[in-house]
Amino acid sequence: MIRKLALASVLAALTAPAFAADCAVTIEGTDQMSWNLSNIEVSKSCTKFDVTLKHVGTLPKNVMGHNFVLTKQADYQAVAQEGMALGLDKNYVNDADARVIAHTPVIGGGESATVSIDVSKLSADEAYEYFCSFPGHFAIMKGTLKLVD
Repeated sequence: MIRKLALASVLAALTAPAFAADCAVTIEGTDQMSWNLSNIEVSKSCTKFDVTLKHVGTLPKNVMGHNFVLTKQADYQAVAQEGMALGLDKNYVNDADARVIAHTPVIGGGESATVSIDVSKLSADEAYEYFCSFPGHFAIMKGTLKLVD
């Protein structure tokens, strides 16, 4: 019974949106290619929103690196595929790509990185996707970001 309750709590945490009235959130990536959050809600009252990515695994970034990349949902797949060709030294992201709203560098186990999102660039009418652009990760390591009241 206790195990079922613990499992239910973990599943609820993964499916519930993270809402950060303090205009910041921490998302964790693992060596098993997973995030601890699948939804993030950003308050319209924020002028900037900080996302801290923590790699809670142990593998180095060239083996199991993670980054946080934010785009409009319609742009995510193309940005991720184009980023793969750029390589680790470019963090698998084209810095000059206007479709990229924000991103962190690729980090390895035990590392963290923070990026600030200019909330004025977000619209409540738009769907946003965040993902890891490390090759092979973006199909699994993705989530939604919404601007809310």
